[in-house]
Amino acid sequence: MLRKFCASVLLVATATLQGCLYAYVTTPLDTDLQNTELGDKVGESSNHAVLGLVAWGDGGTKAAADAGGIKTLTHADQRVYQILWGVYTKRTTIVYGK
Repeated sequence: MLRKFCASVLLVATATLQGCLYAYVTTPLDTDLQNTELGDKVGESSNHAVLGLVAWGDGGTKAAADAGGIKTLTHADQRVYQILWGVYTKRTTIVYGK
């Protein structure tokens, strides 16, 4: 009986907690992706957090555009790198443009 319970808990945890140990995911920030142009230039900016208690960095769109020398943005993505349920998290904004 205890084995079945433990197996059920493990199954539920595995099915619902994807990426809890390690996650590296990139998603688009645009809402209209039908005519997306990436542009010739790419810029990135990041912010970091530890345990959600300490955070630093500038992960904004302007910082990413400045880093890539971009004047006109055409597309943006966000990348999230997370370890152990957010013990360490890095969010990166990636912008494309001209």
